[in-house]
Amino acid sequence: MKFHFLGTTGYHPNEQRQTACMMIPELGIIFDAGTGMFRVRDLIQTKTLDIFMSHVHLDHSIGLTFLYDVLHEKTVDRVTVHVAKDKIETIEKHLFANALFPVGPNFELVPLEPSVKVADATVDSIAIEHPGGSHGFRISGLQKTLAYITDTTAAPDADYVDFIRDVDVLVHECYFADGFEDHAKLTGHSCLTPVAQVAAAANAGAMYLVHINPLNGDDQPLDLDSVKEIYAPITVATDKMVIEVS
Repeated sequence: MKFHFLGTTGYHPNEQRQTACMMIPELGIIFDAGTGMFRVRDLIQTKTLDIFMSHVHLDHSIGLTFLYDVLHEKTVDRVTVHVAKDKIETIEKHLFANALFPVGPNFELVPLEPSVKVADATVDSIAIEHPGGSHGFRISGLQKTLAYITDTTAAPDADYVDFIRDVDVLVHECYFADGFEDHAKLTGHSCLTPVAQVAAAANAGAMYLVHINPLNGDDQPLDLDSVKEIYAPITVATDKMVIEVS
């Protein structure tokens, strides 16, 4: 079973990266619906899709409007978008406002539950700190446990550290390099050293960094050597990267 990184930047796309979207095709599980959502079309293997939204900022939700093309001529019977209850109206009335998008959603919106069963997997969620609110996810029931944490300001004593403890794979945002701590705090994002400290505190098996600053188009946008004494098994994820989770 494979985990696909379909969009690994935040705020806006750049030449190398689309915005947040990840998928486990064998289960029809998708995390976030940024501009990387268009890549889902070629990976659909199931008759159902479950999209888990960390939050509804546009770089994570605009891809919901892509679903008409994503699903075109695909035999998908059900698409369910799991999102915080207080954000459902935001999607219905604003993202799909007639002046912005001429047709209504072609999916079902349901309140995000603390635990959701999808086939043999269980997706648990936890509220994390971010302007407007956000959620992190932990996926169990596969050969490897996996957590996805994005859009929050990392700290080794953050409430979500216990939630992700001992995961085999941690996918964590890292928008900023070290030295931008004030920007990270202001915008609700993370710098590299605190992210490494989180992974070490949680005893994560390996970590993949996403939600990379789109202004940084370098092949290696973060100085991973600077944190290897804190936590070494870090990879900066790239669009279309695929990892095994079972």
